[in-house]
Amino acid sequence: VPGMKEILLVGFYQPHEALSRFLLSAQQEFKIPIRYLQEYAALGTGGGIYHFRDQILSGGAEAFFVLNADVCSEFPLQEMLEFWQGHRDAHSFVILGTTANRTQALNYGCIVANADTQEVLEGLGKLGMAWSVQHYVEKPSTFVSEIINCGIYLFTPAIFQHIGKVFQRNQQELVLEESSNGWQRAEVIRLEQDVFTALAGSGKLYVYKTDGFWSQIKSAG
Repeated sequence: VPGMKEILLVGFYQPHEALSRFLLSAQQEFKIPIRYLQEYAALGTGGGIYHFRDQILSGGAEAFFVLNADVCSEFPLQEMLEFWQGHRDAHSFVILGTTANRTQALNYGCIVANADTQEVLEGLGKLGMAWSVQHYVEKPSTFVSEIINCGIYLFTPAIFQHIGKVFQRNQQELVLEESSNGWQRAEVIRLEQDVFTALAGSGKLYVYKTDGFWSQIKSAG
C-alpha cells in the first residue's frame, strides 16, 4: 500500500528469538519498520489496539488497517483505501466482507447492509462495492445474512473514541460488580461484539464486498 509507514504486530505471546528473526527478515524484505507490541494479557480484538493507541497514532496516521492474524486473502487493501479516500470522512470505517452460504455464515460475523445506500465510486466499480452497515451479529444462531466479516478493517483515529466508550462502560459495570480485577477486565474489548454492533446503523460503518480469494486459516466456529 503506497504511503504505509509502519507495521505493528499486537499479541500477548512472549517474544522469542524466532519472532525476532522473522521481524528482522521481514523488515529487510519489505523495507518498512515492523515492531511487535506485547499485551500484558489477551485484550481482545479491540482492547489490544486501544491499549497501544498512542503508539499506533504516534506517526500522525490519517488512517490505518487492522488485520486479524488468522485469515488468508488477496488483501484488497488498496481498493479499500481508495474507497475510503473517496469519502474523506474521518468518522467512517470500512470492513472487508465477502459472501458465504447459509450454513457457513453462522460461523462468522454477519453483516446486514443497506442496498439503498450502495456506494460505488466512479471508476471503482470493477474493484468491488460498499454498502452502509445496518446490522451486525457475531456468529448468529440463525441465518442473518450471506455477507460475512473477513477480519480486515480500515479505521481512522476516530475509532478510538468508540472503543473508549466501551472501555468506560466496562469500568462502570465492573465498579457496580465490585470486581477485584476490574482494570484488566475493562480493557478486554471485542471489535465485533462491542464496537461494530453499536456502530451499525449509524452511517459510519461500511462493508466493502470483495469476490476475491479469502479464507480463515483455522477452522471457523
